[in-house]
Amino acid sequence: MYAEVEGLGESDQIVRHASLVKRIAYHLLNRLPPTVQLDDLIQAGMVGLLEAASNFDPKMGASFETFAGIRIRGAMIDEIRRSDWTPRSVHRKFRSVTDAIRKIENETGEDARDADVAEALGISLSEYHQILIDSSSSRIYSIDTMEENAQDASMPSSSEQTPDEALTRDEYQEQLAEAIRLLPDKEQLVMSLYYDDELNFREIGEILQVTESRICQLHGQALLRIKSRMAAWRNPD
Repeated sequence: MYAEVEGLGESDQIVRHASLVKRIAYHLLNRLPPTVQLDDLIQAGMVGLLEAASNFDPKMGASFETFAGIRIRGAMIDEIRRSDWTPRSVHRKFRSVTDAIRKIENETGEDARDADVAEALGISLSEYHQILIDSSSSRIYSIDTMEENAQDASMPSSSEQTPDEALTRDEYQEQLAEAIRLLPDKEQLVMSLYYDDELNFREIGEILQVTESRICQLHGQALLRIKSRMAAWRNPD
């Protein structure tokens, strides 16, 4: 088996790297809604580790830990996608918000404000803020999922990417990075503190001296704003 590297067989690799599964699970858990269970992530991660041990080829040039880490994290993300709890009615609200944001920004050339979006939707500001909180808690639009798609594309495999596939992935990443860069300053800061510095909403709220709920709203609005700005990529027609 390819997994027999550094004198270790598949079972030895699994035992040796079981702690890697827990480490990745705890890291992801800090960035997910409380409905996600640690045991479910670990169980999915162990499946990923088993697959990594079976498929690892040292000739690819990557270390087993790097290869396994990608497979483990990917298995956990897949489990989160499969168990998405978000009702269809909530998804419809998300689409309405992203459509409203896109329309306002196209017409004004400026970042859509909370009050403008709420008015366009014909709802109260408090209702709009609740949609943002739901968006922030939803697994569908997480940046983790966007990043995972890019990692999957660059994961070591037995077949090479075609030039067109590599170009498409690079173009998508460039547009995503640009959408994040053009966020309003406060939303961009929240995203940076949350994803780069791995702070939770409470910690970010303390830094910015606002409530945890407000940080959740800013995070949700940033995700929906990014989604609206990536619409041309997802729906080129």
